[in-house]
Amino acid sequence: MKLELIGITKRFGSLVANDHIDLVVEPGQVHSLLGENGAGKSTLMNVLYGLYDPTEGEIRVDDEPVVFKGPADAMAAGIGMVHQHFMLVPVFTVAENVALGNETTKAGGLLNLSRTRERIREISDQYGFDVDPDAVVEDLPVGVQQRVEIIKALVRDAEVLILDEPTAVLTPRETDELLGIMGQLTADGKSIVFISHKLREVKAVSDVITVIRRGKVVGTAEPSASTTELASLMVGRSVSLTLDKAPATPGEASFRVHELVVQAANGQRVVDGLSFEVSRGEILAVAGVQGNGQTELTEAILGLQDHVSGSITLDGVELVGRSVKDIIRAGVGFVPEDRSVEGLVGSFTVAENLVLNRYDDAAFARGLSMSPAAIRTNAEEKIEEFDIRTQSASSAAGTLSGGNQQKVVMARELSRPLKLFIASQPTRGVDVGSIEFLHRRIVAERDGGTPVIIVSTELDEVLELADRIAVLYRGRFMGIVPGTVSRDVLGLMMAGMPADEALAQADDIEGGDL
Repeated sequence: MKLELIGITKRFGSLVANDHIDLVVEPGQVHSLLGENGAGKSTLMNVLYGLYDPTEGEIRVDDEPVVFKGPADAMAAGIGMVHQHFMLVPVFTVAENVALGNETTKAGGLLNLSRTRERIREISDQYGFDVDPDAVVEDLPVGVQQRVEIIKALVRDAEVLILDEPTAVLTPRETDELLGIMGQLTADGKSIVFISHKLREVKAVSDVITVIRRGKVVGTAEPSASTTELASLMVGRSVSLTLDKAPATPGEASFRVHELVVQAANGQRVVDGLSFEVSRGEILAVAGVQGNGQTELTEAILGLQDHVSGSITLDGVELVGRSVKDIIRAGVGFVPEDRSVEGLVGSFTVAENLVLNRYDDAAFARGLSMSPAAIRTNAEEKIEEFDIRTQSASSAAGTLSGGNQQKVVMARELSRPLKLFIASQPTRGVDVGSIEFLHRRIVAERDGGTPVIIVSTELDEVLELADRIAVLYRGRFMGIVPGTVSRDVLGLMMAGMPADEALAQADDIEGGDL
């Protein structure tokens, strides 16, 4: 099936999310949409899938114009979509999820799942999915849940599959398996629109690459194009994808965690007895698939979790039980994973956001009155130092791009002497050029003698920054390994294999024993 988008434009008020985009997807082709978060990729696919009406433009299927009033119309035309956040009912079985919206009934009005089970087995056998129709979805690994989403589309005879950031929640091994499945699907004549910002994966799987920047198509490329070329297209200027950092020279271990437990409201241990330490002048990266306790770990350190036991000490001072303000004043800098919700006040000015953690310091306040001149001077200095692109220090922080918002948060946290720096997902939703800058600042903090903890689901970022890597799986560390360890080892650990077993298995693979 041939799919064409012609002059697709989508506006939300004055915001132009898609600006006259042309795209052609040929049968049996993987056509990748590459661009940073916020470039307009997902909006374009939501238009194609009938979730949004285009403001302008036309969609054609096999050279015939079509109008989709909703996803049902798109599915009827042979288009299926696997969303970044799965559209599955956790307590339903695979067969029940696949049948949703496409139900058939037996006499008496009872749901007839026998044909659905049969189709799931057929598709599973054809593509090697290994999915049990009667398994309950919440009991399945994330990678298998994603296969269920693909099966849902194939059961409805999809000829074009839209995969929206499909590897964001997968381990490296699950990612490799997905890329293999994509190859099988295209060999069978299916077309795939692959949405991603990960250069490595786009190059590995694509037949054609279309790059979108700020809602516009800025170029097309072959998968043979270098990562530097693709990055330059994404950002609009030359960028360096390699971080130049000297080996760490760690000092004493000044930050220690011992038998840390964080319990959820239901009593489940989301952090389950973690013990580790971080030395001055080193970066410890915490890796793992999102949802394995990373958020709770960092929030426990900062005093944001209620049900915490164990010990957290900084320079010998116990932090458990202290207030967030006390912990910040003890010298902890913290970049949260969601800058827009937890890191900034969007309606406040850039200048105000830059002193959120020090607004009552003598440098910025006199008694109950704040000093606007001092706050403005501080902002002007930080805007220049951190290359924050803003019209002025008086601009609302919410009007800045994602990368510049992250620079505001980073500038605020690094603008005072620190005894510990924690950055959770430090470059999520940030363009390649800003990543380059933020990574340099993190390494500079390490080189200044601060213990640094980075929490990231991006393996490239972990390997780029880390001196040591701790892999978190279901609230426990699978081990702590050197920053020079291979991606294969990290992938096995992220899937729940202890470090010693993962290292041994990787050695066997390299030696040809497997």
